[in-house]
Amino acid sequence: MGHLVTARQRLHATARLTFGNAASRIYLGLVLAVAVFVAVDTLFVSHDDASFAGVWLFFLAAPTVFVFLLGGSMAGADSGPAWFLYLSLVVSVLVQACALGWFSRLLRGPRGGRSAHPQGA
Repeated sequence: MGHLVTARQRLHATARLTFGNAASRIYLGLVLAVAVFVAVDTLFVSHDDASFAGVWLFFLAAPTVFVFLLGGSMAGADSGPAWFLYLSLVVSVLVQACALGWFSRLLRGPRGGRSAHPQGA
């Protein structure tokens, strides 16, 4: 039962790093806004040539998306299904949001820059 509690605590801590701070939320909001822009541009705007709107998602997901794509290429999924590309984008964005949360916590210190004692104590 102790392993379950430890795994739950680790999952909760990882979720806090990924979604529970301002830096990660701003990054994820920016990615969401660009994803909506790409979807609208792809589905509703006609172009004479191909649109490069999707490139912005790769810029936001770089460099980890290229690590996943390289790993997939080495595993034989180089021109593989579209789901692998989308999964690589989602996982790399989540990894980077977690890294931003970790870096933000590292800069603030373990208690978020707050003192361990209440004022006057």
